[in-house]
Amino acid sequence: MMGKPTLAARLRAGDSIYSGWIATPEPLIAETAARQAFDCVCVDMQHGLHDPVSVMRSIGGIVHAGKPAGVRVPVGDFAMASRALDMGAEAVIAPMINSVADARALVAATKYPSLGERSWGPARALSLQGIPDAATQLATANDATLAFAMVETKQALDLLDEILAVEGIDGVFMGPSDLSLTLSGGKEVAPAADWMDEPIRRIAARARAHGKIACAFGADPVRARYFTDVGYHFVALGPDAIYLASGIRTMLEGLR
Repeated sequence: MMGKPTLAARLRAGDSIYSGWIATPEPLIAETAARQAFDCVCVDMQHGLHDPVSVMRSIGGIVHAGKPAGVRVPVGDFAMASRALDMGAEAVIAPMINSVADARALVAATKYPSLGERSWGPARALSLQGIPDAATQLATANDATLAFAMVETKQALDLLDEILAVEGIDGVFMGPSDLSLTLSGGKEVAPAADWMDEPIRRIAARARAHGKIACAFGADPVRARYFTDVGYHFVALGPDAIYLASGIRTMLEGLR
């Protein structure tokens, strides 16, 4: 991947990135998605079925298809955040970052000293990304890899500016389903409700004010376009089960 703009560079330049979202732990699915028009492909360990081995293999398929890979790690699994980067991911998405301490723990796991505490061992990343030596990795990795803190609770929303101010947090990833669940006091999951518009726009605006990247998950193209229109530069579209069902439906409708 050396010589190509990194995912981080494209986002910091203001590009709109649309990412695939793969929950099924089959590397060929991730690779197939990466061979489509997505700008990036993420694999999901939190609500998806991936384990470390399927993540490692999926990242390889994504990168060999010419796209950057992202990984959403399980809640609180900062060790996996480090491993995902060592495996060659360019972005880590950490769910349920509800405090400044959580944000700092994410930075510690994903950035090398002196910014963070990430330990050394990126052999697979060096190979996949064509990084020639350790010195280049140390000089570039903190800028070239992304730590995204998921803001998806009322507590995180209340601390949004403090989380965004943590050095080493590259952006926030808005989880609309969980955010609607907590803002409604557990009464409903309503990611596209009208009353969600204000917090959605606020997150994008505050990220922009801090010079950070606003990210979101869109369940369909209409919602994904809405997020882009209100200031989100990284939008995931999926998951893969929807791709499969939609493709089957389109083919069967063509028969009839």
